[in-house]
Amino acid sequence: MAGLFTWKFIQYRNRYAFHVMGYCLTTAKGAAETLKLNMALILLPVCRNTITWLRSTRLARALPFDDNINFHKTIAAAIVVGVILHAGNHITCDFPRLISSSDEKYQGLQRYFGDTKPTYLDLMRGVEGITGIIMVVCMVVAFVLATHWFRRSLVKFPKPFDRLTGFNAFWYSHHLFVIVYILLIVHGEFLYLIHKWYNKTTWMYLAVPVLLYVGERSLRALRSGHYSVRLLKVAIYPGNVLTLQMSKPAAFRHKSGQYMFVQCPAVSPFEWHPFSITSAPGDDYLSVHIRQLGDWTRELKRVFAAACEPSVAGKSGLLRADDATKKSLPKLLIDGPYGAPAQDYKKYDVLLLVGLGIGATPFISILKDLLNNIVKMEEENDTLSELCPPTVPQNGERVDLATLMKASRRVKWTLKTTNAYFYWVTREQGSFDWFKGVMNEVAESDQRGIIEMHNYLTSVYEEGDARSALITMIQALNHAKNGVDIVSGTRVRTHFARPNWKKVFTKISSKHPCAKIGVFYCGAPVLGQEVGKLCHDFNQRGSTKFEFHKEHF
Repeated sequence: MAGLFTWKFIQYRNRYAFHVMGYCLTTAKGAAETLKLNMALILLPVCRNTITWLRSTRLARALPFDDNINFHKTIAAAIVVGVILHAGNHITCDFPRLISSSDEKYQGLQRYFGDTKPTYLDLMRGVEGITGIIMVVCMVVAFVLATHWFRRSLVKFPKPFDRLTGFNAFWYSHHLFVIVYILLIVHGEFLYLIHKWYNKTTWMYLAVPVLLYVGERSLRALRSGHYSVRLLKVAIYPGNVLTLQMSKPAAFRHKSGQYMFVQCPAVSPFEWHPFSITSAPGDDYLSVHIRQLGDWTRELKRVFAAACEPSVAGKSGLLRADDATKKSLPKLLIDGPYGAPAQDYKKYDVLLLVGLGIGATPFISILKDLLNNIVKMEEENDTLSELCPPTVPQNGERVDLATLMKASRRVKWTLKTTNAYFYWVTREQGSFDWFKGVMNEVAESDQRGIIEMHNYLTSVYEEGDARSALITMIQALNHAKNGVDIVSGTRVRTHFARPNWKKVFTKISSKHPCAKIGVFYCGAPVLGQEVGKLCHDFNQRGSTKFEFHKEHF
């Protein structure tokens, strides 16, 4: 951007128009050149199919494709600066200087503006002026409604102006950029000071990104129509979480940790929303867990609650899975899968998965995938006990996974991960119902202790506090007697308050010296900053290396 600004600034500094309009003109034109680049760049981070493909290439080692949305926001901020400099200098500086110039000075500009010196109104109502004003108005609306305050409905307006806040307002206003891009090309073709077509470069900047983005949107439309899914199960759990389990299209291939877009025409025929896939790649179905955090998700819950059968005794939420039910469930369309940081978990020796509330969803698929791999490893263990008797003990003694993997070189096996630590931090006890089945399945099947799960309930005082002593004692007795935690209702013991993350990192680094540990976090940014800082600190002091990946909702 600095290079383009300087190049265009110097170019107009050497033209006659500079003697009439001064540095106002050179600044406006320099900003215009950066705008062309940024209006092209801002489309690339939202070309999700392209980003997903690039994540699997060597280019991912140099470029942080997981930060595509932050890059999108950064370029948007640069566009705001560019618009202020470009439009501001034209409207308040160089246009007034042009119309107030002497007839002698104006003679050198007659071939651009005509024999008669234009008025301010003439300049503003020309193609350049009208398209510029409309673009600025559209951009202001889209940028304001995309800010955190409006998108998260932190700004409260009386009815009917309350519709100006929330995700719907952000989503629909962002499509004003279709108008902006059309007008931008028109704007670039009617420049006052440039008449030769090959010097009008706006379309050159935009051609490839616009075609790529249009191609991606067309692919999404075609693919979503091809991916017809049939709902198998609907459940509404405590904590306002809606679970949708659906049939898996034959052509749908995903990795654990990836996400997909979901559309419900009964809620909105245009809106697509991303959700982490909570089913494992080996499952014959797809599932997502959706928490009600906005207007679209609340309406989705209402639509499904109205169509669901009432729950029966002993089951959570509203269920509908049987073919005998005559009521029809709303139609669902899906699109994906798309790449996410957690999908790269297989390249690490050890995993530390940290989920905050609904942020646990990307890791449930990983746990299920690891569980499936454990089952395969157990089967290979039985095979290897016959093929390699000296390597695997015959007296019933268990060996750890790392030793077993070394012994299994004769059999095709690509699993690198030997241990996983899952920390789930939530404020609501009912949240544990979301993945109760998965946690019990992992606890029962993981005989080697490969996956270590920790649930933390932050709405209860920490262990050792007198106010929580009674519940801690009852919890310990029940877990020892029945093997079930009274808080979560699972085989995984629940801890109180927040984890001591420094102790967690110290324990893992001492247990796995010289290991490459992938730390994956999903949740609010505040805890993510703390975990990321601990990764950096521990990398400075020991042989264990932590690589931090974050994903914010």
